[in-house]
Amino acid sequence: MDFNLTGEQKLIAETAREFADREILPGVRENDRAERFDRELARKLGQVGFLGPILDEKYGGRNLDYIGYGLIVGEIGRADSSARTVVSVQTSLVGSAIEKWATEEQKQRWLPGLCSGEALGCFGLTEPDTGSDAANLRTRATKTDSGWSISGQKMWISLGNVAEFALIFAQTDPEKKHKGLACFIVPTASEGFTSQEIHGKLGLRSSDTAELSLDSVEVGDDALLGAVGDGFKVAMSALESGRYSVAAGCVGIMDGCVEASITYAKERQQFGVPLARFQLVQEMIADMILKRDASRMLVYRAGMLKDEGKPNATETSVAKVYATESAVECANLAIQVHGGSGYVDDYPVERYLRDARVTTLYEGTSQIQKLIIGRAATGINAMTPMVEA
Repeated sequence: MDFNLTGEQKLIAETAREFADREILPGVRENDRAERFDRELARKLGQVGFLGPILDEKYGGRNLDYIGYGLIVGEIGRADSSARTVVSVQTSLVGSAIEKWATEEQKQRWLPGLCSGEALGCFGLTEPDTGSDAANLRTRATKTDSGWSISGQKMWISLGNVAEFALIFAQTDPEKKHKGLACFIVPTASEGFTSQEIHGKLGLRSSDTAELSLDSVEVGDDALLGAVGDGFKVAMSALESGRYSVAAGCVGIMDGCVEASITYAKERQQFGVPLARFQLVQEMIADMILKRDASRMLVYRAGMLKDEGKPNATETSVAKVYATESAVECANLAIQVHGGSGYVDDYPVERYLRDARVTTLYEGTSQIQKLIIGRAATGINAMTPMVEA
């Protein structure tokens, strides 16, 4: 494996860093305090090509490799995980699913606006009573003469209040479990489609999060993404890409923790010397660097396998669980380096901790990632009920 970035990849990282410093950092604290989603920033992310960068150019993407994509979300994540969420949802959860599973007509209709930032999409999988157990969705899609009628609720949906359309996963035949799942592209302006903002979140406060309700929402057959029964595979393929972007974004969080801690430790004086002179402070900074660098290598490995078209579900899960858990640990250490100053939002480290915490939950919890890794290692699926054995 070549650890050297290409000239193009270095330019991508530099461009993303400059954009983040110029367009994101100045407004991060106030947006976080106000729990305000910055719709204009989402458009700017599209204008510079950061929405859908791995998608085909003929649909408005940039045809970048996954390493380049990881560099983008890393730099955006260093500045603000709420902004990184926009990139991840648009690109991995929605865009990659449409590009892989949609008809050509669907791709032409939905992807250009998604990549430009003029149209936002959301990923409607999780429900109030269904998180990790995606095969048991309660949302129902019933066949009609003109298409489908969809009813149900979705929970914790990023961009759900501001999206122009949603990928809605619904069960067409409960007896078939995951083989009965289907995915539909549903305009959010459809009659019977409503959303409600979720407030009071620990982190990602300037990322829009919604509860969605669908009351007999009518869609045509052309709204079906893939075929009936493909819904589970659509969701898993999107989540695999999403897990990669979350892991790469957490490398960015750790970058921010290291940079902020080094700067503070060199400037802050105690007992007449900078904090950086104290061995235990250096130990905390060294621990952050170890976790960041190890996470980066795991992300690179997963990205390389994706770019080569090789199986990578296990490697992506390894990167996701290690990077997300490490980001929480690094942010906690960064607050410790900052002392009392790290407990208020004059410095970014308290926000890093709040934002990092959710990454161990969504796109598959850390426990789900470990079950995926364990299944690959042992050949035994621990998620299969024992009564079926």
